[in-house]
Amino acid sequence: MPVHVSIHDVSPAWATEVEAALALCHEAGVRPALLVVPDFHGRAPLLQDARFCARLRELQDGGHEVYLHGYFHESQARYDASRGEGRLAWLFAQRVVSGGEAEMSDVSEEEGRARLERGERVLADAGLRVDGYVAPAWSMPGWLLPLLGERGYRFTEDHLRVYDPKARRARASVVLNWASRSPGRVLSTVAWCRVAGYARGGVPARIAIHPGDMGYRLLRYEVERRLAWARGDVVARGAELLG
Repeated sequence: MPVHVSIHDVSPAWATEVEAALALCHEAGVRPALLVVPDFHGRAPLLQDARFCARLRELQDGGHEVYLHGYFHESQARYDASRGEGRLAWLFAQRVVSGGEAEMSDVSEEEGRARLERGERVLADAGLRVDGYVAPAWSMPGWLLPLLGERGYRFTEDHLRVYDPKARRARASVVLNWASRSPGRVLSTVAWCRVAGYARGGVPARIAIHPGDMGYRLLRYEVERRLAWARGDVVARGAELLG
């Protein structure tokens, strides 16, 4: 089954780590998609770093896809008690899955649309083509997929599937990613990826590299190991996973 590789949280805030991840991919002959955050945690505006923007244009011209990846990649500071019926889902998305990174899970559709449009403008002003969209922490509220289809997107993904929103198509897919927030998370996600990789026998796979992975020797080794595991089956475009 095909495999797609991506680097998440691409931002001037992680410039050194992004280059390290790119080096591992290029050594394996892989051109990963770049998931670009317009203003990571509100502290790293993309357009204020002309050199980084130029590097992204160079990479896109060289065959890397560029996906819009939220806007801030950070959730609201506190849960809105008026939305009490969704509290458990919010707690799971923000506290268990993402550590407060699931940006789209606690904004309204109106605010989500505004952030999407604003992010598109930032990438356009940086001279980049938007090839797809991936929500931070793969957290997709029910209104997001139809909105992406309305805006003509041909690729997005969540934890379990890849989608062509415009054509209203989807396909199951396993995602292999690691977490570096604590030693326990490092070890548990390494174990998960080693087991989940067997699902590739039946469904396409995604290898998702995060900048924080580059700070751990074990995770760098796991990334290298997975890139070798995927050799010969890596596709350059996420949409190719849909068949």
